[in-house]
Amino acid sequence: MTRKISFLLMFGFVLLGAKAQNIEFEEYDLDNGLHVILHQDNGTPIVTVSVLYHVGSKNEPPGRTGFAHFFEHLMFEGSPNIERGEYFEIIQAAGGTLNANTSNDRTFYYQTLPSNQLELGLYMESERMLHAVIDSTGIATQKEVVKEEKRLRVDNQPYGSILEKMLANAYQGTNYEWAPIGSFDDIDAATEADFKDFYETFYVPNNATLSIAGDIDIKETKKLVEAYFGEIKRGTKTIPRPEIKAPKQDSAITATVFDNIQVPAVIQGYRMPPQGTDDYYALQMLTQLLSGGQSSRYQKELVDEKGMALAVQAIPLALEDGGLFINFALPNQGYSTEDLAAEVDKLVEQVKTEKVGEREFQKLKNQIESNFISGYGSVQSIAESLANYHVYFGNAELINTEIERYRKVTREDLMRVAQKYLVPENKVELTYRPMSEKEKPEDTKVKKEGGNR
Repeated sequence: MTRKISFLLMFGFVLLGAKAQNIEFEEYDLDNGLHVILHQDNGTPIVTVSVLYHVGSKNEPPGRTGFAHFFEHLMFEGSPNIERGEYFEIIQAAGGTLNANTSNDRTFYYQTLPSNQLELGLYMESERMLHAVIDSTGIATQKEVVKEEKRLRVDNQPYGSILEKMLANAYQGTNYEWAPIGSFDDIDAATEADFKDFYETFYVPNNATLSIAGDIDIKETKKLVEAYFGEIKRGTKTIPRPEIKAPKQDSAITATVFDNIQVPAVIQGYRMPPQGTDDYYALQMLTQLLSGGQSSRYQKELVDEKGMALAVQAIPLALEDGGLFINFALPNQGYSTEDLAAEVDKLVEQVKTEKVGEREFQKLKNQIESNFISGYGSVQSIAESLANYHVYFGNAELINTEIERYRKVTREDLMRVAQKYLVPENKVELTYRPMSEKEKPEDTKVKKEGGNR
């Protein structure tokens, strides 16, 4: 099969509106190990072609941090059949959009196109998997792109280092210790051979899920998938799956971070169990209880009634092998971070000692269900969710049934997981202060009362 192509162009596309379950799909494996998931919805003439590679920052060996995120960018450099810099131009000229993202656990590429451009999407993703260009020119170009991204999103973004600082303290000694952005020293020190080895290890069919959703014909799509991906050889290298075991703490870890900010902040992170566990669902519901909307407990008490906070949020960072239950709070004028942290702690203690009322619990369940269903309002979200459920849980059918796991959570479960996980022995607390208050040359002062950092 020749890999050169010529396609008709089509302008524009529209997004799907929210739709109710049940989401039907078919899934199967190619001989090379590529897992394929197909969802047909002919209501709107668009399609999303996506590939999820089961590689994130946790798969990087020490000394090679930032590789997964770097490859998110590098694999847009082209192939022997796609000139450097043309990847975006080709998709956009066909009326499509595209992007990619990297987490601690995975890398996800997608393009949403008019449905008569399905073959184009398959071609582009197969080129990336078959023979992406990994050379010195592309490496040098993307180094500068990634460095600029870090300057914009981390270094010069208020509170931009929260993820780095939280992970470094909560998961020290494991592969969750570093954020996906990684270290520029590691990237700069790597050779072209190091990058090629990483590509040949992780960006292979047997470490990938191809998820296609939208206006397709299942039978014809299967033929196209085989034509474009069937020829790609299975990877032969062992794919590292590091074990993540959070280090033991005897008490809370506290740290002060001086940043280019005007308003101080307090950020609390409690280590969570892996996503998909029963306790994970209860903790997800707790975040909704505490900060899900204008009637949430943090908003009502700390912002509206007491006026102590400009904003307070509970943010669950769900990870495949762990995660963090994060409270982020900005004190109002006249209140200190210590005052606000104490008030946040009081509300956390309240969910440990007082069972949520029936009326509030029913409202909470309604919010969770509404969020769950509305989350599938586009073919892009459906394609991504199907891939996630397969990779993380080994069960794509959860796109239709996971809501039942939330429905099984009881008021007693909320109290139990709060007592188990929202404790000092599981906590990291960062206090962000304006750089003008810095007196010592260190960027971060870390303190822990007992135990190992």
